[in-house]
Amino acid sequence: MNLYWEMFWVFFKIGMFTIGGGYAMVPLIQDQIVNIKGWMTEDEFIDTLAVAQSAPGPIAVNTAVFVGSKVAGKRGVFITTLGAVMPSFIIILLVAMFFQNIKDSKIFIAVFKGIKPAVVALIVVPVITMSKKVKLNIKSFWIPLAVGILVTYTFISPIFFIILGMIGGNLYYSRKDKK
Repeated sequence: MNLYWEMFWVFFKIGMFTIGGGYAMVPLIQDQIVNIKGWMTEDEFIDTLAVAQSAPGPIAVNTAVFVGSKVAGKRGVFITTLGAVMPSFIIILLVAMFFQNIKDSKIFIAVFKGIKPAVVALIVVPVITMSKKVKLNIKSFWIPLAVGILVTYTFISPIFFIILGMIGGNLYYSRKDKK
C-alpha cells in the first residue's frame, strides 16, 4: 500500500470512528502509530503528545502533524492532517444539512446521552495509562492539580502556566544535567 494513502487512512479511520474529540483519539492513535505501524516508539509518541498538547490547536491534528513530519516530511504533514480533519468536516457538513430535521428526535437525543459515559471513559483511560508511563506519582501530581484548580477558579491564563512550565522545565533539566 502507498505510504501516503496508508497515513491518510490511519488518521481518517481514527477521526471517523472516535467520538469525544482529541483526547478520546489518543489511545487509538497510539495503538496505530506505535504498535501496528511502528512509525514511532512509545517514548517518541509520549514526547510528541506532550508537544501536541502544548501547541495551539486540536490535539489530534497536532499529533497528526508531528507523525506526518516524522514519517514523510512536509507531504506527510499535509496527508495526515487532511486525514485527521476530513471526517469531522464531512460529519459537520452532514449534521448541518439534516440537523433541523432531527434535533428534536428522541432517538437522536438518547443516542448522544448514551455516548457521554463512553467518551468520559475514552478520555480517562489514556490519562491513567500515560500517567503510569511517565512515572507520575503523588509527589509530582500536585503541579497539574494546582494548575487545573488555578485556571478553573481564577482569571489566570493557561498560557501563563505553559510559559512558566517551559521555564521551570528548562531550569530543572539544566541543573539536573550539570549534576
